[in-house]
Amino acid sequence: MPIHRLSEHLINQIAAGEVVERPASVLKEVLENAMDAGSTVVDVQLEQGGVRRIRVADDGCGIPKDELPLALERHATSKIASLDDLENVGTMGFRGEALAAIAAVSRMSITSRFEGASHAWRIDADPRELAPAALNHGTVVDVADLYFNTPARRKFLKSEGTEFAHCDDVFRRIALARPDVAMQLTHNGRVSLRLAAGRREARVRALLGDDFVGAARSIEAESGLLRLTGFASLPAYSRSSRDAQFFYVNGRFVRDKLVTHAIREAYADILHGSRHPAYVLFLELDPFGVDVNVHPAKIEVRFRDSRAVHQFVYHALNRALAASGAAQAGESAAVSDIPQAQPTAAAQTAHHFPPPQQGRLAMEPASRAYFDFAASARPADAPAPGFAATAFAPRSGPTTSPAPAPMPAGDLAPPLGYAVAQLHGVYILAQNETGLIVVDMHAAHERILYERLKTVLDGTPGVQRLLIPAVFGVGVKDMATAEEHAELLERMGFEIGPAGPTELAVRSVPALLARAPVAELLRALLAELRDYPATEVVTARRNELLATMACHGAVRANRNLTLPEMNALLREMEATERADQCNHGRPTWTQLSMADLDKLFLRGR
Repeated sequence: MPIHRLSEHLINQIAAGEVVERPASVLKEVLENAMDAGSTVVDVQLEQGGVRRIRVADDGCGIPKDELPLALERHATSKIASLDDLENVGTMGFRGEALAAIAAVSRMSITSRFEGASHAWRIDADPRELAPAALNHGTVVDVADLYFNTPARRKFLKSEGTEFAHCDDVFRRIALARPDVAMQLTHNGRVSLRLAAGRREARVRALLGDDFVGAARSIEAESGLLRLTGFASLPAYSRSSRDAQFFYVNGRFVRDKLVTHAIREAYADILHGSRHPAYVLFLELDPFGVDVNVHPAKIEVRFRDSRAVHQFVYHALNRALAASGAAQAGESAAVSDIPQAQPTAAAQTAHHFPPPQQGRLAMEPASRAYFDFAASARPADAPAPGFAATAFAPRSGPTTSPAPAPMPAGDLAPPLGYAVAQLHGVYILAQNETGLIVVDMHAAHERILYERLKTVLDGTPGVQRLLIPAVFGVGVKDMATAEEHAELLERMGFEIGPAGPTELAVRSVPALLARAPVAELLRALLAELRDYPATEVVTARRNELLATMACHGAVRANRNLTLPEMNALLREMEATERADQCNHGRPTWTQLSMADLDKLFLRGR
């Protein structure tokens, strides 16, 4: 065929293939326009999952009569006018393709009343004729019979329930980003969601539930031009899927592998296995620092300084999740799923009993052997920081450390209180100002040991030379990556060199990873070096080993502890980061308030 120009209608239908994937795509584009128009109330009505009809009414600024025909043209927009505007996009829409693409594959009409106009005007996509209409204010976009003129595309649509579920997801994502806008979603004449305008926490609670908010940490971090706010769940609220993960960049919901990696790394020490965290996070930065013109659906972005964003998100989440609820147990039972009530008079006087003798909980020999190995790399006169020699001694009898001075009368009890008993050799029962604390002693001690191991072994890793170099085959990209990052790999403990056109030879590895499968480890490291900070991969492997050592070194179940040992464990928990969960993401303690106990026994009724 000779080269020729495509018709405008065919061009719009081709564009619709990128922009209008399903009814949810239409809803997303129209809702974003409503938000850009400064709306305070938005009403969405769907029929048959959005295939039969999508009607979005808002109370925004409206569209002038003369601009209504232009709104249906391709590359016509009020959002940008120059390249500088494109590099500093501050609105949800900006490409000027959505309305034209939607109009090409549906029966669409727009009714709008511009601010100050005497009445509204309506335009149909086909034919494009203006007519007077009745409307108080704002704009109504009505999209009917999606893909009526492209039956091949319509065959790819799923069932009505599935398409509505996708529309519901889009509605929720935009509603989470704009709690200041009252929104309502109706499907087949039945109200599905009605959200009042209000604060962000109320909107999150309405859409994700009280359980999420009760089990989430509030995030508030700022560094230079970067700001991160929102909520991130504790591991106790982890999910089997990623259905409760919402990340926004300047108010736009995005999926970015760099950010996802940073969040996954922040949860690496407290969430393992196939579980996924739940979060609603909002990243704000200078629009110039992010390119949103990456994909027609605008769900992907590209950061100009990706490493800075990655590190900022990781450290902000890591700090928030590292804070232990044990340090504030007397004030709040945040890590428990049981609601917290005000302490009763009996609970307020609980701190007047004398404190028992305190001592350091001893570790088992498995941990000592590991520390002996780690200490062998240090000079003889340089003891490991933060550990007394007695801390590594195997348990041979009751702790004999001297008792501390008695606590003056009237002082408040520690957050986790004082131990009163041990239950079946598994749980520690303690009394604090609020009520009863129940501690899983193995899980708690496991976390304490793990955090200590990380502290002791931070710094330059020891190197283990291989007697016989490990040689394995790699691709062209891996060869190039190994050559580019040779110096960095060497600093991390890897000595790597080419052994052939498509082979690498590994002569040394970090001592902590000496028993790891070398080929598998290096392939994973080289793959991630292209996208993520390299040191985090090695840190993750090291932490897996330390977690195993902590699990073996922690106090075992069915072992009787003395009161001093139990109280020593409670004090260690209060001073340890991430003490609310063990290394596998399970909770280490929970709180029962006096009000909860009264409810169990029907006291006061």
